[in-house]
Amino acid sequence: MEIGAGTGRYSHYFARQGYAIDAVELVPRNIEQFKADTRPGETITVVRGDARNLSSFEDGRYDITITLVLGPLYPLPGDEDKRTALSEALRVTKSGGIVFAAYILNEATVINYLFRRDKIAIREITDRVEKSRYQMEEIPEKNLCICKIEDINRVMTGFPAERLHLVGTDMVSGMIRDLLSELDDVAFCAYLDYIQTICERPDMIGISGHILDIFRKNA
Repeated sequence: MEIGAGTGRYSHYFARQGYAIDAVELVPRNIEQFKADTRPGETITVVRGDARNLSSFEDGRYDITITLVLGPLYPLPGDEDKRTALSEALRVTKSGGIVFAAYILNEATVINYLFRRDKIAIREITDRVEKSRYQMEEIPEKNLCICKIEDINRVMTGFPAERLHLVGTDMVSGMIRDLLSELDDVAFCAYLDYIQTICERPDMIGISGHILDIFRKNA
C-alpha cells in the first residue's frame, strides 16, 4: 500500500517490478493523473481517502507490499493527527511488515526559507519561528509542518513497532543545489557515496531536509 500516493510515482515503480499495489490519495486531480499513467499489466488500484482513516481496508492486509506514508505526514500539524495516520498505517500492515514514514526537518528548512531561498530579513524571522529555538512554525501557503528528531521520536512512542533505520534522505543537497549542478559525473558520484556514508549518523541526520523513519510492525 501507498498512503498519500500523489500522482503515483512510487506506486507505479513498484507495480512495474511485479508488486500488487493499493494506493490511497486525497487530491482528485492527482488520482486522475495516477490513472492516466497506469500501464497495462500493472496490478494496481487507487482510491480517494485520508491517511487518518483507512477504515475501508481490513487489519493486517499488507505484507509483501510496503505501507508507504511519504506525503501525508507533511501537512499534519499536531502529534495527534500524525499518530492517527501512523496508527492506521500499522493497523493495515501485517505483523513483521515494514512502514516508511517521511518528515520535513527543521534546520534545513530554517536555512533554506529564512536565510537562503526566500531571503527573509533577520528582523522578520520572529514572524516565522519560535526565536528561542529557531523552530519553524507551520507554513500554511506550502501546507507544510516542520519537525525535529525529538518530535519524531515523541510521536513514535508506544507504537508496536521496531525502528530499523532513521535516514536523512537528502542531507545538505537542498542547500548546495547550485554547487551540485556544476559537478561532473565523477564528482557527483563521489558526493552520492559520501551522502550514503553519513545519512544514518545520529550527529548528521538532523541537518537533512527530509528524513525517512523505517520501522517494522511487531508480532
